[in-house]
Amino acid sequence: MRTYFPKKGDIEPRWFIIDADGMVLGRLSSAVASIIAGKNKPTYTPFLDTGDHVIILNAEKVVLTGRKETQKMYRHHSGYPGGLRESSARFVRVDKPESMIERAVAGMLPKNRIGRKMLKKLKVYRGTQHPHQAQQPESVKIS
Repeated sequence: MRTYFPKKGDIEPRWFIIDADGMVLGRLSSAVASIIAGKNKPTYTPFLDTGDHVIILNAEKVVLTGRKETQKMYRHHSGYPGGLRESSARFVRVDKPESMIERAVAGMLPKNRIGRKMLKKLKVYRGTQHPHQAQQPESVKIS
């Protein structure tokens, strides 16, 4: 028996929309990473991008459990001596809550060129407005 591998023309990406209001960041991110990678499909192939597009709304209303709001630090280094920049999750939520979700999902995807391609399928927005009505996204409830 031969193994079936989907061709590029066979892969039809769908669009999903998720409301992050009141959802825990880690649980939301792992479910989104699974959809983006295509692991919820029977045609999943590790070396092909068979995933779907995901739109996340209300990024500023995602929940962090425990004391992560004050203790979790987001770090970035410029590459220069003394170039470490860090800020707590409380300040990142105010400035750019989209990056909290994007970084969490990126950490759950492969660290190679296919993972970078998958990450482009993630669209995160504050509030409930998004410019992807033409793609007719389906609403998904993650429990």
